[in-house]
Amino acid sequence: MGVLRPHFLCVDVALTSYWRWPIISKDMFVNEGIRAREVRLVGANGDQIGVKSKFEALEMAQNANLDLVCVAPNAKPPVCRIMDYGKFRYEQQKKDKEARKKQKVITVKEVRLSPTIEDNDFNTKLRNARKFLEKGDKVKASIRFRGRAITHSSIGRDVLERLAKECEDIAVIESRPKMEGRSMFLVMAPKPEKS
Repeated sequence: MGVLRPHFLCVDVALTSYWRWPIISKDMFVNEGIRAREVRLVGANGDQIGVKSKFEALEMAQNANLDLVCVAPNAKPPVCRIMDYGKFRYEQQKKDKEARKKQKVITVKEVRLSPTIEDNDFNTKLRNARKFLEKGDKVKASIRFRGRAITHSSIGRDVLERLAKECEDIAVIESRPKMEGRSMFLVMAPKPEKS
């Protein structure tokens, strides 16, 4: 004996797949997601159609086999445009990807020194700082004072200023040496390229 299925669960598929893009976007209102009763409608080719009710606008978009997208929700009445939303999102993602390619990420590299650093160690730290600056990164030079060395903070300041002086041909000082707790910091950034 076969299993009886209630026939009232069958739903007309044509009614449920009414739009290609239901409410999908968090930043834009699309098709049934538009809440306004009246909208200022812009056609698919950019011409102004005028103020229409939401249902008239949805019907026009459906007849054109396109989507109704709210492009200016804060306007009175909201501005909606008839467009292919999938194509619009694809173009937007392409623009965002290009913008991300062009932006430069600047990282801050740290060089730790001590107030009683010897010349060879200083030169090694200086080479590292110059290498970071030439790559386009910022450099944070820090000195940690241990024990009673904090009473002679001027020695640490001299070490940091010496480092800044050695790098002045490729770097600009963003912040002068300053104390924070038991440490002293100096921040340098690469010189902007002249175009």
